[in-house]
Amino acid sequence: MSTPDLVVLFEHPEWQKPLFEVLGRRGVRFEALDLKAGAFRHDALSPRPLYFNQASPSAYVRGNTRAVPFAASVIRTIEVAGGRVINGWKALSIELSKSTQAALLTRLGLQTPRSIPFNDVEALARVVETAPAWQWPALIKPEQGGSGARIYQVSSIDEVRRLIIDQPDLWAPDHLLLLQEKIPSELDAGIIRMEFLDGELLYAMKVLAYGGFNLCPSEACNPADGEGSCELPAAKPTKPVEFHPYPQVSAAAVEGGKKIVRAAEIDVGGIEFIETPNGPVFYDINANSNLRAPIGKAFGFDPFERVVDYLIAQIEKHRAKR
Repeated sequence: MSTPDLVVLFEHPEWQKPLFEVLGRRGVRFEALDLKAGAFRHDALSPRPLYFNQASPSAYVRGNTRAVPFAASVIRTIEVAGGRVINGWKALSIELSKSTQAALLTRLGLQTPRSIPFNDVEALARVVETAPAWQWPALIKPEQGGSGARIYQVSSIDEVRRLIIDQPDLWAPDHLLLLQEKIPSELDAGIIRMEFLDGELLYAMKVLAYGGFNLCPSEACNPADGEGSCELPAAKPTKPVEFHPYPQVSAAAVEGGKKIVRAAEIDVGGIEFIETPNGPVFYDINANSNLRAPIGKAFGFDPFERVVDYLIAQIEKHRAKR
């Protein structure tokens, strides 16, 4: 192929299939760069095509730990060379760090749970002791996060100690964990995920996880019927996860989401929050957006078509600048 107009950086073998299908049908000249195994010459990585980052921080749970640092290297090289990456380095770096997300949300004046990153349990214990009115239960999460994997609810520092002694592989992929206050909510209240495209709300949906943490919206991971392909976290749901259109999302939540994607320089991404009597509490920022076609269709459109519309417009702008 001659130089393509678009290069999609990806790792998951199933998540990108709907996007690739629409790109092909619409006649977009694109290449898919598989991040699981690769190499590149820094002086031969062309900034001419437009790049679309679809790397996922959850790659390590599928045995693809090397994909994320490789994606970071490719993206930084392209940007330093003057190329354009949709969901570029800033977006990826924020997605990869739950503590950075918490700092950003706090700076934006949005409600978010208190979070403590740690690489040593005794150091964590000392910080918790000095944290004003620390609330238990709390959640243990990988700092890098991804697909709800390896999230556990804990009720004390002693429980944290026992958990990590019993499961030392929780330190993967980077020996950095996060203790995060749990937002009080009813089991069946669910969370709200808003998808944004080019700074505007694409759709919102309510996700009912029934005690589980695997909230990945991809139909490959959480199909309407049958079992998906995601690695499930330890907390097993009492019922299969459900996804419902949520047209009644509040104006405050949408405005908060717009602030987030603008500050994080996320072009296509998902923002998750929990509704509380005091307003939305935001807790997760996703630059890799796994769109759910049935939700988009409930609102009268195909979300992958909308994304490709955006990509084609960006290709034209990029070409004009060249």
